[in-house]
Amino acid sequence: MISFSILIFLFSLIASNDGNPLSRSYIYKRMKIIEDENKMAFGSSIGLSPAEELANQCLMKAKFDEVDHGYLHPTEFLPAQNYLEVSKKIKKSVVYQMIRKMPKGALFHAHISSMLPPDELIKFTYEPNLYICKTKNLVYKFVFSKNPPGKKCDWKLLSDVRKRDPKIDAKIKKSLVLQRSKYEDLNVVWNDFEEIFDTVKGIITYRPVFEKYLRGVLEEVYKDNIMFIEVRSGASQLYELDGRHLDTVKSAKVAFNIVKKFNGEHPDFLGMKIIYSPHRDPSPERLKEIVQTYKQLKEAFPDKIIGFDFIHNFSFTLVRPIGMDILQTLTWSTQFFLTPSVLDMGESTFLPETNLQYLTVLRFNSFALPKHPKVMEIVKNKGIAIEINPISNQVLKLVDDLRNHPASEFFANNLPVVVSSDDPSYWDAKSLSSDFYETFVGIMSRSADLRSLKQLALNSITYSGLNDQEKHAAEKIFKTKWQEYMDKLTQSKYCTEINETS
Repeated sequence: MISFSILIFLFSLIASNDGNPLSRSYIYKRMKIIEDENKMAFGSSIGLSPAEELANQCLMKAKFDEVDHGYLHPTEFLPAQNYLEVSKKIKKSVVYQMIRKMPKGALFHAHISSMLPPDELIKFTYEPNLYICKTKNLVYKFVFSKNPPGKKCDWKLLSDVRKRDPKIDAKIKKSLVLQRSKYEDLNVVWNDFEEIFDTVKGIITYRPVFEKYLRGVLEEVYKDNIMFIEVRSGASQLYELDGRHLDTVKSAKVAFNIVKKFNGEHPDFLGMKIIYSPHRDPSPERLKEIVQTYKQLKEAFPDKIIGFDFIHNFSFTLVRPIGMDILQTLTWSTQFFLTPSVLDMGESTFLPETNLQYLTVLRFNSFALPKHPKVMEIVKNKGIAIEINPISNQVLKLVDDLRNHPASEFFANNLPVVVSSDDPSYWDAKSLSSDFYETFVGIMSRSADLRSLKQLALNSITYSGLNDQEKHAAEKIFKTKWQEYMDKLTQSKYCTEINETS
């Protein structure tokens, strides 16, 4: 069999002979294939205005510089390296800085407990009456209380601990962010990931802190040029200093009141909706309780509670007839959001074709979708958006080099993709800019340009849980913000220098 290198050599000889009919035929066919693929690609239907063309020139100059440098120096290509090791370098990237200023539409699939940077979260540990303990597994736990919480753990006032241990803040911060050097396999990183949720919970579910925390989350996403968020929440009950817990509906009311106030101060921010996201694979009895809680929330906040997320091992519930019977008691207006567990990774036991046909699915998150062409066909035909969380997938050991992420196939075939961030604070990433960067530079093709970024933002509005009136308002705000972004980008020092030399 002729080797690939010899074939390349022969083709180069053919291409060098301009008068050879075979040469012209080959070059024509090659160019036709490239042209057809470009027409199929993500964002290809978007036309660019003159201002967008200028902005695109400098954006692509910056992108080509990074990608081509990566070809010449493979070990220095940032998306090929674990985000935990290169986050600071990414934030210095010219492409990243352009993306950071870009209006991004909506943020999906972010867990409310992991959306504020660790440096900001640490500030809440200076609130009075916060107790800390270290479990047998060496995991920090926190709770606000008038008195020591109990004897199961060696609880101490954090204010007293700080007097004895000046390094305690650094230790706490380290426990709030995944540490790259520790992880050799999926199980270890996943266990630590789960433990961060447990560590954070005692801090942010204290009602007075939660009010400040959520305000901080809204400010953080707003600074990242996000205009609307849909958060995953298990509807944790907030608690008071005396140990009393607010019920689920009252806890949600606290959250929505904070958002309402923020909206009043920022009319170009369209608010927050919640996707109910219970944890673990429940028994039929527990599933009934979960569905009842969802119904209570939906009745109290019909426009704010927009759907039900099947997360982790819900696949086993879905394939049980009793599980489907319980779920079918939900109102017809319930949207379903499908998130396979790390253990499933979208394998064939997850979400059989029949369930995708019978459920009203708005968005689907599957890392292994290319392995299931029939499911991919259903997703495309039903107009179901595919969520991807690039940094989460990498940090949680599903893919090392993001150039190998399966979403590259989604973009090449122009599937309806939306990018989200999952748990950005646990790897000290920005709300959405970091994942947009990794997607644009690492997962999409080298030629993917401004149109693909704009398509991501537009998809986030199209496939959001906003109603028609809200979507219309979102599109209007986005159009204005996008034009402002184009004006600022084309007038930036970097773009001015590029356009002057071109």
